[in-house]
Amino acid sequence: MEQLRNARVAILTEEGFEQEELTSPKEALEKAGAKVEIVSPKEGKLKAWNHTDWGIEINVDKNVNDAQVEDYDALVLPGGVLNPDKLRQNEQAVNFASAFLQSGKPVAAVCHGPQTLIETGLLEGRTMTSYPSVKTDLINAGVNWVDKEVVHDGNLISSRKPADLDAFNKEIIQALAEKSPA
Repeated sequence: MEQLRNARVAILTEEGFEQEELTSPKEALEKAGAKVEIVSPKEGKLKAWNHTDWGIEINVDKNVNDAQVEDYDALVLPGGVLNPDKLRQNEQAVNFASAFLQSGKPVAAVCHGPQTLIETGLLEGRTMTSYPSVKTDLINAGVNWVDKEVVHDGNLISSRKPADLDAFNKEIIQALAEKSPA
């Protein structure tokens, strides 16, 4: 499958991302032909959290300080409790996510991933979903929170949990296919 052969996707992440919430979208996007890069404030390798313990390590492809929104067609924000908590405190990571939201390009966040987007101040009036424990934070940021497998509001795609990843991945690929150059 090569429907996304010219698409480039950034996955913005930090130490402690939920393993499946990064690896599943990454694999689905690559299978569809997209080039996926791991972007992070950290250099070298990042360690995943795999449900109840540490998981795999992945290589960082680009430091967020060197990443440009113009170089990518979409942004994916995996969850995990540690990952978004670190990202939302990093000014460059928040600026990168903010620039993506403003660009109109697809921005996809799963589980706790929307916490980073809260820091952008750009969510008011949007409809989203997330892991239930993030619901109040999103509502306080002005979001219309709904309990659905996947929500697509403009350029923003959100999902609740790992069990929703198939629908989440499909929605990202569809959004990219509609916007991506052939």
